[in-house]
Amino acid sequence: MQGGLRVFLSQGSVVKNAVLQRIRMASPLLQPVGSSRFESGAPSRMEEQGFESTTVADILKGKGKSADGSWLWCTTEDTVYDAVKSMTQNNVGALVVVKPGEQKSIAGIITERDYLRKIIVQGRSSKSTKVGDIMTEENKLITVTPDTRVLRAMQLMTDNRIRHIPVINDDSGMIGMVSIGDVVRAVVSEHRQELDRLNAYIQGGY
Repeated sequence: MQGGLRVFLSQGSVVKNAVLQRIRMASPLLQPVGSSRFESGAPSRMEEQGFESTTVADILKGKGKSADGSWLWCTTEDTVYDAVKSMTQNNVGALVVVKPGEQKSIAGIITERDYLRKIIVQGRSSKSTKVGDIMTEENKLITVTPDTRVLRAMQLMTDNRIRHIPVINDDSGMIGMVSIGDVVRAVVSEHRQELDRLNAYIQGGY
């Protein structure tokens, strides 16, 4: 999966450039020949709607406040068993961890991977182990903001080999969490929309 994401990231601009080159070959009007119509009209419009415009905030908006368990959390004092049970019931792979009574202050994150590596493999009891004992602590946590572009979020997740990333707002603290699946779907959707716009441009839709 991680290898495929790296290829996807590296090929995104190549796909765009190849499509644009094909358009220029098919339509001489798109060559830089000094046409004031194309310099001041359609190209600027396409630039505004170009690749890589989707942000993490767009993903959260599309998911909704309770979709896919984006807003679920647990505390450092909860048992690992209860945390894993919550993940299973809500079909999510990670929970943001907060200190008891401080829902906006992130203490860390617990994932399915933490459960497998630190409970199952080590033979520990999930019912007697606290979340705070196995979570990834806040000082090692990778986060994004609502304004982060989706390709940047994907790059962070790929480089750090993580599948979930909390979204932090400087004013209000944690506002949600996105998964690698959310990010990939957003990138694919954006590229599909861009190709549709380019096709419409060729056909005279702009």
